[in-house]
Amino acid sequence: MRRSGVLMPVSSLPSRFGIGGFSKEAYAFVDFLAASGQSLWQILPLGPTGYGDSPYQSFSTFAGSPYYISLDALIEEGLLTEEECTSVDYGDDATKVDYEKIYHTRFGLLRKAFERANVSENVEYIEFVTANQQWIKDYAMYMAIKDSLDGISWIAWDEEIRLRKPDAMQIYEEKLKEDIAFYCYQQFLFSKQWIALKNYANKKGIRIVGDIPIYVAFDSADTWANPELFQLDAENIPVAVAGCPPDAFSETGQLWGNPLYKWDYHEETGFAWWLQRLSHCFRIYDIVRIDHFRGFDEYWSVPYGDETAENGEWKKGPGYNLFAVMKKKLGSQAVIAEDLGFLTPSVLKLVKKTRYPGMKVLQFAFDAKGDSDYLPHNYTSNCVVYTGTHDNDTVNGWISSLNKKDLAFAKKYLHVKKTSEICECLIRAALGCVADTAIIPMQDYLGLGAKARINTPSTLGGNWEWRMERDACTEELSKHMLELSQIYSRTVRQSTKKR
Repeated sequence: MRRSGVLMPVSSLPSRFGIGGFSKEAYAFVDFLAASGQSLWQILPLGPTGYGDSPYQSFSTFAGSPYYISLDALIEEGLLTEEECTSVDYGDDATKVDYEKIYHTRFGLLRKAFERANVSENVEYIEFVTANQQWIKDYAMYMAIKDSLDGISWIAWDEEIRLRKPDAMQIYEEKLKEDIAFYCYQQFLFSKQWIALKNYANKKGIRIVGDIPIYVAFDSADTWANPELFQLDAENIPVAVAGCPPDAFSETGQLWGNPLYKWDYHEETGFAWWLQRLSHCFRIYDIVRIDHFRGFDEYWSVPYGDETAENGEWKKGPGYNLFAVMKKKLGSQAVIAEDLGFLTPSVLKLVKKTRYPGMKVLQFAFDAKGDSDYLPHNYTSNCVVYTGTHDNDTVNGWISSLNKKDLAFAKKYLHVKKTSEICECLIRAALGCVADTAIIPMQDYLGLGAKARINTPSTLGGNWEWRMERDACTEELSKHMLELSQIYSRTVRQSTKKR
């Protein structure tokens, strides 16, 4: 089945309150996608972000970001007033998220809503907390303790609570009872609003493509509450951390710093934690993109304390065993394997064995030196093609960085004379190729330049900030996208709607 969609982070949606969320603008975007012949909306991870604001470094793999909770909905419910929400300073640039201002203001508003909600008598809230006991109490307690200690990482907490000694846990649970309930309430609101938006999208024939990072953050409830899952010593200090080796893009490699999994333990438990994590994702998304798929075959292990990733080494991951158990326990699920970068024969074998579609990125294709696997004539149907991802520049930004030979090759391949025509032709190349699924970043449909880039890997600051202008989704653009979808037989059909 041929289909197409749009890559658009929730945070990048326009809104009145500084960051995109589950407000009326999100519903309007779903309407726009449906009218434009699309059947997929791909988003970035929805978790609460920490230092650096990256959705790939979240405080929890299960929790959702409180920033996405619709304040408009809380106004309608009488939990907040219009004046309370509009009198807050969210920054003066509607095209960027000012995370510092959001951080310092959003929780105050949500706390007011919590204090007025009387959750102790809210049956729906109580049922939600009970249904999510496997993770929500640990997350809420972790965040409450973190707040009480001025935000420092759990590794710097007093030993008793850092190591979760029973007496310390009991003391903090009682001492921070209201704060813990507040964080549970945030998750209740997030879940309620997100599921409502997802259901609306499904009824419109739009399926949500979610994103699951392979690793969790070290400074997270996941690591604090489950140290046995990771390569930590007796004091819960990492033995080694994640990264990737030196390559053409980085002479010293990339030091991500995430804790590495203790894969032998996961296998001994039948991958219980991974099944819990994946089943959660399959509940809140229709399709799950698994990030850094190579890491399940082999992972780059860097000694803890190293300042670069140069001295790491490849170690074996769980391979197909994890996915065999997943398919047996969770059934056949829709997955996209993020298999970008240098792929060894064993990685290619793993992707083939899972039968999950891999990813093709057109920005990687145009190397005048040789015939790239990312050129459309080399695709098979079982793949997902992108003009670029959240880690790439926009197409127009990428064009400006090409050397003369690669630019000339791109023009020749796409059969264009003007550089200004490349973006449109690249979109058409993606939609017209044999790949079953084509997903285009919203910035490329809008023809935006480098200022609209989402993320530049291995940099800190200035990332994850781009927001779409309020009037960007015009009727003219919708008609154009629909026409392209129809030309290349990717139009939404009734059969694609989720029943």
